[in-house]
Parts: sequence; structure tokens; C-alpha cells
Amino acid sequence: MAYQYLKLTIENKIAIITFHRSEALNALNSAVLNELDQIMDELTENPEVRVVIFTGEGKSFIAGADLDELGKAHGVGVMEYSRRGRDVFRKVELMPKPTIAAINGYAFGGGFEFLLCCDIRIAHKKALFAMPEATLGLVPGFNGTVRLPKTVGMAKAKELLFTGQRINAEEALKIGVLNQVTELENFWETVMEKAEVMAGNSPLAIRLIKAAVIAGADTSFDVAKEVEMGYMTAGFDSPDQIEGIAAFKEKRKPIFES
Repeated sequence: MAYQYLKLTIENKIAIITFHRSEALNALNSAVLNELDQIMDELTENPEVRVVIFTGEGKSFIAGADLDELGKAHGVGVMEYSRRGRDVFRKVELMPKPTIAAINGYAFGGGFEFLLCCDIRIAHKKALFAMPEATLGLVPGFNGTVRLPKTVGMAKAKELLFTGQRINAEEALKIGVLNQVTELENFWETVMEKAEVMAGNSPLAIRLIKAAVIAGADTSFDVAKEVEMGYMTAGFDSPDQIEGIAAFKEKRKPIFES
């Protein structure tokens, strides 16, 4: 399928989605959200894709919500815009395949909220992050008030949300927003290396592990441990498990087909 605001490339079982609206710093309008919804369905169903990378075109990852569109909305229209973004972001978060946010520049507002939905987050040193809604008289609409405290803790989340201050990549790494920060010249190489490692592992195991992590995140330990045992049992005796153990014993690299 052709997309106007997203570029899609697939190579070696890795899909790269590039937000392609650089004239607006890749701000999220309804059209972008609709395309993102469709592309997630496409990649989820594509057996040739094992890892999905998100990045931005130009100097911005995602600069936030489209204020031109949002400024024209009122009442129910604002609610529908928020609901649309919220639901698409949740689809990204629940995608059974691992996702990487390759943060190439500004990640403000909705862009910050989006990267919190991704499994792995890698940025280069010049990337900047902020939740500036309070400086604009707004409230985050894509569940940033929910995910940010779970990521950085309540006190730090409130500080970022109440002040709208910008932080650099090193600070974002320090507080747990990022997995890794790289030099600009090593950025894409680092992202691809991480993607290639995951693409070479068992797709079934990763799918079950991700499901167990998500299911266990918001429940008690006693419930979560039973969930994990169920997923562990579900993956046992699968072709991937049999191949993985055989390859380990034979001292060779496994070839996973699931």
C-alpha cells in the first residue's frame, strides 16, 4: 500500500517506517495517524517482518501534535483526535513484534509520547525531548500522563510535565527514557545492529516474552508469575524451541522460521 506521510522499507526482515512530513517537523495530524494505523496492521500480518524501526525525516523525530489541525478543533473534535492518537499508539505498544524508536531529532509532545510506546529507544546525542503542553495551555492527549510516570517515576514525570522543559539525550538516558545514546555518525549503525540481533532471535519467543511483559506490568506479582509460566509452556516444544536447543548443542547459529 502507498502512503503519503510514511515511508516504508523492508530488508532482511527489518521494517523501517520513516515519518515523512518534514515541512511540519513530522507533526502528527489525523492523516498521519490514519496511515500509522494501517501500516501497523500491514506489518503485523507480514510474516517477513520481525522487527519494526520508527524514525523521522529531517531534523525531527516527531515534533508533536499538529497544532494547526488541533487549533481548529473544538469539543468532540478534540476528543476524537485524542482518541484516535491514543488508540493507534496503543496498537504500536501492543504490536507482537519488537519495535525500536530511532530518535533522530526533536521528540516533543506527541513525539515523546510515541517513543514511550516503543520497546527499545535509541537516540543520537543531539536529540531533544520535551512535554511542552503546559506551556501551551494544553494537556497531553496521547497518554503521556500515564506512560511517563511509569517510565521515569512520579516526581520526575511531574517535573517534566509541569515545566515543559527540554532535556537532552544524556538526561533522557539517565532518567530511563532511552536505552542508548550514540554519536551522530554511529547512530544508524547502532540502530541496525540492535534490530539485526532481535531479527535473528526466535520470533515466537519474542512474541510470547513481550506478551508476558505487557500482561505482567500492571498486575500483582502472584498473577504475573502465573502468566509467565503459561507463556513459557506455550512456547515449549515449538519448532523454534526445538531448533534453538539443537543449535546450542551443535554449537551453531539457530535458524528460526516462525
